[in-house]
Amino acid sequence: MTALQMNAELFRQLSIIAEDESLMAKMLKYAKKLAAKKEEMDKTMYLMSSPAMAEIIRQGQEDIKNGRGEVVKVEDLWK
Repeated sequence: MTALQMNAELFRQLSIIAEDESLMAKMLKYAKKLAAKKEEMDKTMYLMSSPAMAEIIRQGQEDIKNGRGEVVKVEDLWK
């Protein structure tokens, strides 16, 4: 199925449920979750595209795994 076909099918399905406010609310809630996941994946891919940043992240994960991490409150990050 091409992107154009999927787009047309999506709009067909939306037109079917558009009459039911409850179904539209559920669909919108799911669409927002899906969009948030996509944005998070995009950010991750951007960060991991830099070999230096990927190494920093890998080292941080290793430090946490080995108990070498330090807990910092979010509000303390800007002090």
